[in-house]
Amino acid sequence: MKHLLNRWHKIRGVVGVLFLIVVAFVYAMFQGGFVSWFLFYLIVPISLYSLLLYMNSLNDIVVERIIETGKVQSGGRFSATIQVTRKSRFPLMYVQMEEKVSSSLATEASWKQLTFWGMKKEFRWTYEIEHIPRGEHVLEGTSIVVSDLFGWVKKEVFVTNSKTILVFPNLTEMVYIPIETRYDQGAAASRIQAMKDTSMATGVRSYQSGDRVSWIHWKSFARTQTLKTKEFEDRQSQDMFVVMDRTPSPLFEEVVDLTASMMQAIVKHQASSAFLSVGEERLFLPEVQTDQHLQRVLYHLTKVKDDLTKPLEQVILHDRSLSNATTLLYVTSSLTYEWMDNVQKNATNLRACTCFVIKSKNEKNTSEENAMYKYAASRGFQVQSITKDRFAQAFLEVKRS
Repeated sequence: MKHLLNRWHKIRGVVGVLFLIVVAFVYAMFQGGFVSWFLFYLIVPISLYSLLLYMNSLNDIVVERIIETGKVQSGGRFSATIQVTRKSRFPLMYVQMEEKVSSSLATEASWKQLTFWGMKKEFRWTYEIEHIPRGEHVLEGTSIVVSDLFGWVKKEVFVTNSKTILVFPNLTEMVYIPIETRYDQGAAASRIQAMKDTSMATGVRSYQSGDRVSWIHWKSFARTQTLKTKEFEDRQSQDMFVVMDRTPSPLFEEVVDLTASMMQAIVKHQASSAFLSVGEERLFLPEVQTDQHLQRVLYHLTKVKDDLTKPLEQVILHDRSLSNATTLLYVTSSLTYEWMDNVQKNATNLRACTCFVIKSKNEKNTSEENAMYKYAASRGFQVQSITKDRFAQAFLEVKRS
């Protein structure tokens, strides 16, 4: 039954056109006169075009999509051009083209274009999205609908041309300053990893196999003809741990943007950090240090949603990845007493914790929030309220405070 209905929808226009011709001819034969025959001869070419359009095949149509925009970030501009070519020059009157997209983009722009094609073999259509949302979007293909003058006969063809678009978080270039930097001769308040600071030589020693050429003390070699190697002071590098809050929030996009910008700044300045994102799907990376690690984080942040159904403080309490964290960076839009208490219970080696609480522009802290921030300070937490326009100075503001 459904097949018959689909078949009827395809041929009903042709049946209607044939019926109109017959009616017009019968009317002219019985009525006679100039007006009736004029109407008949007026209907004939229009109906003939409709019948030829029905018989004309659209299978020779080729659609190519050209992405005009390179790497796209959240809120940025996206542009693409649809180029449609065909082999025949059969005149096409009204042609409606529509880009079929995934539901994540359906409401973002007009995906339809109506044009009078004529006898051209090629047509180009460029569309733009001024503020494309973050996420993984799919351009599925192009639907082309051709109709005659009065819409009696319509033909439709769908050309599959699937393309996935990744819209990354909006990255901000940040002024990166380590949260805590000390040398061995100073006080050490946290568990650290030692690395050589080659900008500060403290002495020389005999050359050992495996020493870098850049560490050789050439002045000493010129005097004694014996290879000597510079000794450097061990510098402390932090075991940073970045945690992102995926609790549903109207400021979740800002949470994602700040997290992505922080991870980019950390890797760009040759530091390293662990990364934890908990929601419907959990992602934990024990080390983010290279560009490859960063791309994995950014890909996750491109698709991530605010889909955490349980309170984060409950999840954090039982997450074993936090047990060895020493320097914690927490990005959220809402800080709670329970979160702070449970972090200290789980992260027994924690020495420093900075909470970045995102606010909308011109939003001020409430009296309850100020009381919470005083409580946080008494427990050793450092809280920074920050708006989107100050993301670039996030690390700098922590250092100042």
